[in-house]
Formats: sequence, structure tokens, C-alpha cells
Amino acid sequence: MSTMTTTTAPTRTAKPLPTPLKVGLSRTGLEVKQFFREKEQLIFTFFFPIIFLGIFSAVFSGTEFADGVDAATYFTPGMIASGIFLTSFQSLAITIAMERDEDLLKRLRGTPMSPQSYFIGKIGLVLATSVMQFALLLVIAGLALGVDIPTEPVKWINFMWIFVLGTASGSVLGIAFSVVPKSGKAASAVVTPVVLLLQFMSGVYFVYGSLPAWMRTVSEFFPLKWLAQGMRSVFLPDSFEANEPGGSWQLGTGAIVLSLWLVAGLLIAQRVFRWTRRDAG
Repeated sequence: MSTMTTTTAPTRTAKPLPTPLKVGLSRTGLEVKQFFREKEQLIFTFFFPIIFLGIFSAVFSGTEFADGVDAATYFTPGMIASGIFLTSFQSLAITIAMERDEDLLKRLRGTPMSPQSYFIGKIGLVLATSVMQFALLLVIAGLALGVDIPTEPVKWINFMWIFVLGTASGSVLGIAFSVVPKSGKAASAVVTPVVLLLQFMSGVYFVYGSLPAWMRTVSEFFPLKWLAQGMRSVFLPDSFEANEPGGSWQLGTGAIVLSLWLVAGLLIAQRVFRWTRRDAG
């Protein structure tokens, strides 16, 4: 009598799916590669503040502001703030509108990648490009333009929270504002004038104290003014604080305003963000 031996097939253990964070970080690498392949966007967003810093330093060469601050030193914090706003608000508002218009968001929505991973990728792109842009601008300002780089730890601590709040609030506002352009082709024409207007009103291209009082009042409602003023507190001498319109850097008020814009941007983006074009229903 023969004995039959049964063999049990080995059970296959399904591999766990990658977390949204892991997918988002992988998406960040792809976003950064795509960013550097777009030469027009790279030049305008990445090098725009650096080019303008060189122009303003040359135009106002020999001009000294209060407390012996030269043009290159005065305009450096404004250009840093402008760069953060360009890489966060403007870049995201335009690129997301274009990706929606090209149905890229619609296709991504049909993949296993979660929306959270998509936004992690976008925020990772903003952080990466902002850090690289800041590092390059600081090198040029310090080596080529003779700007004194602060060494006090407290100034760099202030820089870190101002940078994080400014980048975060600009990013969520850019995501929310991406629904305003009716098409990807119109995105640049809609977003760029808004950014330029805020730059002129927030003391990026002019001495903030010399702006009309009504313009300064309006700018106080928007994050770029507080981002620029916060950066001035880091890169300008402490004695320059008395030349601010309020006689103070107002870092506490700036932190509150930037935090409020961050929360408001999150709520608005969650409510109005669309994966598809308006005419798609």
C-alpha cells in the first residue's frame, strides 16, 4: 500500500505598500528633476532674486542707508524673502494650474499614489529649491557684493522659523491660488502680477519706510511684508531696527500673521483645490 505525501504550497506574504511619506519623498526627487529641466522656470524663479540683487547693488552703488548700511546689504533680506515667495507661492500656483490643465493631476489621481504624497512632493520641491536658492544668493552676496553674513546664533534661530513659516504659508497659498487661473496658459499672466504687486508694496524693491503710509498699511495684511521684515532683522544690524516704521522688527506680530496665513491657506486649499479642470465638471 503506497503512502501519498501532500505538499503544502508556501504562503506568499504580501509586501506592505509604501507609506504616503515614502512615496512623497520619492515624488520630491522627481519634482526637483523636472524643475531643473524647465530652463525658463529655473531662470525666472531660481535666479530672479539673485539677478535683481546684482542690479540694485549696481544702481545704488555708493549709496548708504541709515547706520551705514549699503545697498547690497539692505536689499539682500528683501531678495531672500522674494525668492522664498517665488519658489513657494508663484511656482506652485503656476505649475499646479498647468498640470491640472494638461490632465496630469487627473491621471495621478487614478494611480495608487495618494493626494498626500503629491503635496509632500510639491512641498519637498519648494524646500529643496528654496534652500539651494538661499545658499547661492548668500554666497554671491557675501563673496561678490561684500555683504556681512551674521554670525550670532540667535539671528540664525530667527531665520529658521521665519524661513519655515514663510515657506509653509507661501506653499499652501500657492496650492489654493492655483484654482484661480481658468487655464494653464493663463496661469503665469494671473499669478505673476499679484506677486509683483506684493513685492513692490512689501519693501522688496524699495526702502520700506519710504513707501506711502497707505501702501504700508495694505501690505501688513499679506505675508510677504512680514517675511521681508523678518529677514531684515536677521541680515541688517540691530541698530537699523529704529528705522523701521514701527521702531521695531515686530517679530511677534510677524509670527502671528504668517501663522494665520498658514492656517487660512490650509483651510482654503482643502476646500477649493480641484484635481480636474473646471470644464470637466
